[in-house]
Amino acid sequence: MTQNLYTKPLTSEAFAPFGDILDFSGQPDKIINQGFCERYDDRAAIDFSDGRSGISLFNAKPRTMPYKLDMMERHPLGSQAFIPMTYSAFLITVALDANDTPTHPIAFLSEPGQAINLHRNIWHGVLTPLQDPGIFAVIDRIGPEVNLEEFFFTQPYTVAHEVDF
Repeated sequence: MTQNLYTKPLTSEAFAPFGDILDFSGQPDKIINQGFCERYDDRAAIDFSDGRSGISLFNAKPRTMPYKLDMMERHPLGSQAFIPMTYSAFLITVALDANDTPTHPIAFLSEPGQAINLHRNIWHGVLTPLQDPGIFAVIDRIGPEVNLEEFFFTQPYTVAHEVDF
């Protein structure tokens, strides 16, 4: 038996407990490059306990909706930013922590052009692009200590848009 979970639009207010949204909202902080480029400063709080920041490239296979969410993971030693390298939406599932267990998940659907930075220790689903190619730049902690915890639900969730149910 599965539990139903509906997607919400990805907004700064709704996503604030889980992380930061990287987008072009608001006014640019500076105009640079002889007036040809708008610069939007400091859109995410990169946070590591130790180690160093690294930029990795992920090539994830696209998923389809409705999507089965049966596992979440978290990274206790550092934040993790996901920056799509295509102009496509992707699915984000997140949950707060309750005694080393994810609370009831929340599903967000990004808009093309949005990226996210998950705060340290936030439970989240795996990278879930909805279109091919699922190419992302990922900024996260690089270091020798294990920075991954996984949780498997005994009852998975079915994530869909409200119109799909």
